[in-house]
Amino acid sequence: MKIELWVIGRTKDNYLKDGEAEYIKRIKRYMAVEVITIDIPAWPASLTPAEIKMKESQLIFAKLKPDDYLIALDEKGALVKSEELAQKLQSWMNAGYKRLVFLVGGAWGIDDTLKQRSNWQLSLSKLTFTHQMVRLIFLEQVYRAFSILNNEPYHNS
Repeated sequence: MKIELWVIGRTKDNYLKDGEAEYIKRIKRYMAVEVITIDIPAWPASLTPAEIKMKESQLIFAKLKPDDYLIALDEKGALVKSEELAQKLQSWMNAGYKRLVFLVGGAWGIDDTLKQRSNWQLSLSKLTFTHQMVRLIFLEQVYRAFSILNNEPYHNS
């Protein structure tokens, strides 16, 4: 199995890039992981947020495979504890999915068509984060989940 984190647009701040790189390196001890950046064109200023989300979803649908297990990171998704995320990760590994795709939407979020296609929706918090910060927070949680599954001391429960 491989974990892919799909993100809309590039991370601009070096401190976030450094954090992402650190957690990717840590996760790779357990499983193949890759961050896939979906570059978007400069949309015309006349587009509404809904139109932007729809256009972003078209770019994402073009990359999805029918057997991808898609998890949308969305503010209305399930709120779980780190231990519960670890158990979900274990169940997905046991199920034998080839590719887990975790999707972070753009600044306006994720289009409803992608939410409907998703196999699960996950919220990282009731708080709102920038879509760039979510990437780092999510990668840290994946690393934490693996440390829980491997009974390593990183997670203090």
